[in-house]
Amino acid sequence: MNEVVASIVRPRWRDYLEMCKPRVVLLMLFCTLAGMLLAAPGAISIGLVIVCLAGVALVAGSAAVVNHIADSHIDAKMARTRNRPVADGRVSSFQGLVFSAIIGTSGLYLLYQYVNPLTAWLNLASWVGYGLIYTLYLKRATPQNIVIGGLFGAAPPLFGWTAVTNSIEMGGLLLVMIIFTWTPPHFWALALDRKEDYLKADVPMLPVTHGEVVTRWHILFYTVALIGVSIMPWFIEMSGLIYLIGALGLGSIFLYWAIRLIVNDSSETPMKTFRYSLWYLMLLFVFLLTDHYYLI
Repeated sequence: MNEVVASIVRPRWRDYLEMCKPRVVLLMLFCTLAGMLLAAPGAISIGLVIVCLAGVALVAGSAAVVNHIADSHIDAKMARTRNRPVADGRVSSFQGLVFSAIIGTSGLYLLYQYVNPLTAWLNLASWVGYGLIYTLYLKRATPQNIVIGGLFGAAPPLFGWTAVTNSIEMGGLLLVMIIFTWTPPHFWALALDRKEDYLKADVPMLPVTHGEVVTRWHILFYTVALIGVSIMPWFIEMSGLIYLIGALGLGSIFLYWAIRLIVNDSSETPMKTFRYSLWYLMLLFVFLLTDHYYLI
């Protein structure tokens, strides 16, 4: 028994933390918090915020660990990921699975016991969707993997919404739709830059299966769709003029980068588009929150 415990704790804590994809989880927590604040007509209990964010972080980290384990043979072939803990051999699959189980069940327990069962069940569904359906099947099965699988990664604002309201409402679903539409142009911009890595790893990302030209036009199409979806909160009177102006301004810049991908062959444009997409999402939610509290 002592040998089993020792084998689990042997890797450095930084290796376990890296497997949880902390940057991705932080973005998820920001969207979760935004969902909580937008759902609340007034102040929210700080205790509820802490427990909800902790639970979501643990479940999301657990799914990320499963992704590391399942993709370790792919990660080993790609320059961007070959130094990940499992791919590099610093953490074994067994150690990773035990760690994933511990933090995942802990997160679900926190959500079920101290937030509400609905939020816990939604997190479990997202875990299954990303950790199993996307990672084990969709990623290797279709170039539309990120489109279909993006639904699972778009759920964080709904987690925050249900944590406050204990119900699934139009506002929360609309926030999910925004992230769902944002995901393809965000990820395909990165895929353009990492095309050779995906080709070596035999992962059917859109630039590999259909070429860069088709991918660039897909990014433009989804960017236009994103601008349309992003102004829906204003149409349903969930937000006001502050958000509308912000959404249109941010969307215009995103559209600029999407057009540059088509008319500019610079090797730096895909990564610049990818980086802007991160700022776009964060600032869009900042405008939503600013507008929300201004109206209050």
